[in-house]
Amino acid sequence: MGLLPVSGAALRADDRVRESARGIGARYGVDYTDDEAVAALLTERRRSLEREQRRPTAYLGLLTLMAGMFLPFGIPLSPVLDAHLFAVLGTAGGLTVVGAALLVHARAQWKHALRNGPLAGYREVLGVARAHGIPLAHIPPWLEGRTNGGGGTGAAPIPTYPPVEPAPEAPAETETAPSPSVTVPAPVPAPVPPKPWAVSYYEQTADAGGWHDEVGCLLVLAGAGGVTWAVTVGTGVGFAALLLVPAAIWVWLAGRRQGREKEELREEALKYVKELQAAQAAGARVPELSPQLRALLDDHQ
Repeated sequence: MGLLPVSGAALRADDRVRESARGIGARYGVDYTDDEAVAALLTERRRSLEREQRRPTAYLGLLTLMAGMFLPFGIPLSPVLDAHLFAVLGTAGGLTVVGAALLVHARAQWKHALRNGPLAGYREVLGVARAHGIPLAHIPPWLEGRTNGGGGTGAAPIPTYPPVEPAPEAPAETETAPSPSVTVPAPVPAPVPPKPWAVSYYEQTADAGGWHDEVGCLLVLAGAGGVTWAVTVGTGVGFAALLLVPAAIWVWLAGRRQGREKEELREEALKYVKELQAAQAAGARVPELSPQLRALLDDHQ
């Protein structure tokens, strides 16, 4: 079971959230406080949405639209098409309209499957949890109709509700109140594993780098251009550009070394995410992940 946006234990810890989640679940026939049921729901619905995107209607619409858009470009190349210009243009326009209509229909079917059913209820639960101050560790992009790494609100964002004040603490019992014969200790939530230094460093450097190959190629091209200029013009000054070649090699080696370091840090970050998954399954309230860890988790789902 992967990392859920929020665990059932965190939902049950607040009486108000628990009752809201069970009320919403009663409408859709799902117990949103049951982690196994939620995990099974998300897995099944994600596969269903992927099937919706791969329906023949979508592929047929795309092919028809492309045929309608590119058919006019063949008129100058074919005398037969040129002889029936108006018929070809009318056919191209009809294919374009039909293809666009098929794509719009496929998109509407996908949106309907995303916005309705148990997924809509689960997004309501997540909105209620967020309004009560419960952190959402990670929201899969597909759950909101977003692409991996894509921004925006998506086709079905998590609903936003006004923040709710924390529940008041129960008043202390008076001395005259009868004490229970058996005291049931309150459940202690599982601890959240501490974030290692390597993971924090990965979050700082995950978006850095990536320029070494480009700079190395530019240095090599500059060196080759300098040598060509020196040979063409007949001056030896241009041969000094050969010094750029060792600089390019040094840049490439530095990039390779940085790549190995980032890969090691990435493995540590994946290990930490798995520890968070185990802690959440044990009842821990996992904090919201950083954008770098969310992107890493999206790539491995």
